Amino acid sequence: MCLLKNRKNKDSNKGHEYIICLLLVLTILVVFWQGVKNDFTNFDDNQYVTENQHVQAGLTWKNLVWAFTTTKAVNWHPLTWLSHMLDCQLYGLNPAGHHLTNVLLHSASTILLFLVLQLMTGARWRSAFVAALFAVHPLHVESVAWVAERKDVLSAFFWMLTLWAYAWYVYRPTLSRYLLTLLCFVLSILAKPMAVTLPFVLLLLDYWPLNRLALNQQVDDKDSLVDKESLSPDSGRWFATNVVIEKLPFLSIAALTSIVTLFIQQSSGAAKSLVQYPLTDRITTALVSYVSYIVKMIWPQNLAVFYPHPGQSLTMWQPALAGLLLVVVSVVLIRAGRRYPYLPVGWLWYVGTLVPVIGLIQSGDQGMADRYTYIPLIGLFIIISWGVSEFVKNWRHRRIVLALTASTLLLILTICALLQVRHWKNDITLFTHALNVTENNFVAHNNLGAALARQGKLKDAIPHFIEALRIFPDYERSHFNLGLARDKQGALDEALVHFSEALQIKPDYPEAHNGLGVALARQGRLEEAIAHFRAALQLQPDNGMAQANLDLAIQLVGETTKK
Repeated sequence: MCLLKNRKNKDSNKGHEYIICLLLVLTILVVFWQGVKNDFTNFDDNQYVTENQHVQAGLTWKNLVWAFTTTKAVNWHPLTWLSHMLDCQLYGLNPAGHHLTNVLLHSASTILLFLVLQLMTGARWRSAFVAALFAVHPLHVESVAWVAERKDVLSAFFWMLTLWAYAWYVYRPTLSRYLLTLLCFVLSILAKPMAVTLPFVLLLLDYWPLNRLALNQQVDDKDSLVDKESLSPDSGRWFATNVVIEKLPFLSIAALTSIVTLFIQQSSGAAKSLVQYPLTDRITTALVSYVSYIVKMIWPQNLAVFYPHPGQSLTMWQPALAGLLLVVVSVVLIRAGRRYPYLPVGWLWYVGTLVPVIGLIQSGDQGMADRYTYIPLIGLFIIISWGVSEFVKNWRHRRIVLALTASTLLLILTICALLQVRHWKNDITLFTHALNVTENNFVAHNNLGAALARQGKLKDAIPHFIEALRIFPDYERSHFNLGLARDKQGALDEALVHFSEALQIKPDYPEAHNGLGVALARQGRLEEAIAHFRAALQLQPDNGMAQANLDLAIQLVGETTKK
């Protein structure tokens, strides 16, 4: 049975679609082309590309196995690793090629989002507006401008392909189309586990605009893709049951992925304990973050690469007000869903897709992150696009008003995104900006210090490491970096203290073991140094620096013994 209506009359002019796609791509290039010239960052780009020997070696059978078995970067995302390997094979360590791949993936996802929404709803211009917001919103700059966030844009690309495949499966339900949809979903998860929420989005789309879960409701016929005249009176109950059953394989894969991801994060120490972040702090931060993302969507200012977790600094009125607002909005939009089904769909899309990263299961020390909004904001964009069109539908000059308003808004967002991309030029600009717009940002202090130290500006770098440790005394990376800086200055005793502190906080820190070994070797304590070099290699067998240091230390011990 064909469930999708014939859209030939409404979509006969394909030229409009081509023009819209071209304009979307050109706008993306205007915003992000300058970003192609940006450097790598010292924030995760090192472990993903610049200091990763497997990735730099390119696509080989050995690295293929590594990509599917490693838990490096506290995630299992083999497709992302393969993507980085391909870039290194094509471009080496030239950051321009890596940035260009992100821009191309973002462009492809934007076009697919427009085409999928247009296919499902038949609303060309509303779909185009959603895609345009997705393309240029400043909150999405982080996902595109940051090489380490390849997982975001790659997963989103397969997310959009999943929606496209699902739309065609609904149009003509066949096993091959169903398996294609399932394959695209798996590829999205293999790029980033956050895609576990995609099956729930498919269920939302079944409600609207596919209308497979609400066949007996009075919905606007022009927004419905179901040909009700071809259905029997009992079709609604059959389809409602069928659409849930057909999601079971998707839900099973999502559940398994969630379990594996949680296990990896807990075993690596990335998942924080309830002692570090109590449940009450997680809940209050999650409530405030839901509202904060909406505020930043409306007024995208003070965006930073890292937002420190607020911990217990939030006053009770903030989460209480945020929680009340979320409840009221949810009740109002869900109750309005019978007449305007896009309202609960868009809202639940936003709320639901944020669940894995909202902080209830705390991974890392961030309170929130711009990159987490990459997929979730689509739900709010749908509400805005369809809601505004509905609100002005009886206005006399609604087309002119909508066109001028949309153009002005997109122009403003484009300019804001352009300015945001500039902050990603290099580590100095990125973390200086983060310090200017946030408070107590120990990560920004540490990474800015590391960038300055790499330029040989130790006197400028050390105060940032000290400030990071003042804010967060147990930050092992700042202890390590301060140890390196003191070692270069010849203050070996102080360097030993900070390397030892880093290892006390994080015993499985290979770089700290290597640093401590170097400092001990400089003091002539070769046997102790060898033990730490071996510990570093046990934790990280491909650590070439630790291996070279171990070989040299063993050689020096041998020469000393001969004497």
